[in-house]
Amino acid sequence: MKKFVTIKNKLKKFKKEIYISGDKSISIRCVLLASQAIGISKIYNLLESEDIFNTLKSVKKLGIKVKKKKNYYEISGLGLNGYRARKGLTLNAGNSGTFARLILGLLVNINEEVKLIGDKSLSKRNFSRITEPLKLFGTRATTFKNKLPVKIRGAEYLRPIDYHEKIGSAQCKSAVMLAALKTPGITKIKAKRSRNHTELLFKSLGIPIKTEIKNNYDYIEVRGLHNFKGFSYKIPGDISSCSFFLVLTILSDDSELIIRNVNINFTRNGIIKILNLMNANILISNKKKYKGELIADLKIKSRKNLKSINCPAKYNTTAIDEFLVIFLIAAKAKGTSTFKNLEELNQKESPRLDIAIKFLKEIGIKVRRNKNDIKIVGNPNLNLNGKYIINNFRKDHRVFMMSCIAAFSFGGYWKIYNPESVNTSFPNFFKTVDQLGKKLI
Repeated sequence: MKKFVTIKNKLKKFKKEIYISGDKSISIRCVLLASQAIGISKIYNLLESEDIFNTLKSVKKLGIKVKKKKNYYEISGLGLNGYRARKGLTLNAGNSGTFARLILGLLVNINEEVKLIGDKSLSKRNFSRITEPLKLFGTRATTFKNKLPVKIRGAEYLRPIDYHEKIGSAQCKSAVMLAALKTPGITKIKAKRSRNHTELLFKSLGIPIKTEIKNNYDYIEVRGLHNFKGFSYKIPGDISSCSFFLVLTILSDDSELIIRNVNINFTRNGIIKILNLMNANILISNKKKYKGELIADLKIKSRKNLKSINCPAKYNTTAIDEFLVIFLIAAKAKGTSTFKNLEELNQKESPRLDIAIKFLKEIGIKVRRNKNDIKIVGNPNLNLNGKYIINNFRKDHRVFMMSCIAAFSFGGYWKIYNPESVNTSFPNFFKTVDQLGKKLI
């Protein structure tokens, strides 16, 4: 693949209907839970990205058989005690924070020490937020200055815990839930509201779980040592990947787009609520429930009278992966938009809040920052004609795609490095762009 892509012109108007690749968060969870089931699971529309391939490679290293069939993946689970680790085993999570943190929860009863590593970007992220609660179960886990590599050895006798998660991390919450699967008794969790894919999967698989929402917290109880059978699951489209094309359509002239079969679970639909508050008018149709997840079609048209927003902080965790493109809407909206308490953005694959502020300033948008709060002064007449080089962003897939959307929407001459980064979460990004009339690769 080329070292960079060049974009010289705005995207011409389009009227299309597309499908988006499978949800990354659900794909990883389905693979991991299938590896713990007894018998064969069939997973349809599994996202075929680097994060998922690293997940599949790792469960195979732990003794789980994986076969790719014509239109699904077959995973042969061996139950809650089925993982086998040879001495000196190393698992490589690549760029996937979701897989890296969740797999640690499933290693709490492993019989040998396992080393977990990742790429340069993932190795800068905090892992003590996972290892500390896992040690309460009785495991031995060490980090390198709170970061990767992590070394973990399971305990022969695990004990249930009471866990208070305060930052709204679905990864931390899910890791503890997965550890609770292997633990006798009831593990109790109080977690700041975050994505609930793990809870919904537990319920669909008949795993004993109680959930309650109260005062913006998830209260969860998991009863451990409950075996479950192999299952079949068709993964819906990913709202995070969808967001790039929602925003592109809003910012394009005289364009219209329908996106089919997208997951709009209430813990993932923050971007729809935020964009509609900014006058995007995203229409939702054909809603249906599938194993607890809410699936629908989205219809969007270009909009010229975009409004600024004082973004409710309650949407932060439900739109954490989409803020980069939300900022592009704020850049074109009338007035000043305010976003608060965005510290978690800097805990992603790159320091996304820092990068976004630098990016917006480079395209002439005024941004004011107070710690983790920012104000973006929009320019409804934003139209670029300069030259822009986007590089040194830790090969963050979402920064790359956000840069492409800005180039298509605002004009100018762009050279955007590391196009291979899309393989982390959205390998079909370029094919989808092709469908809308622009060939990049």
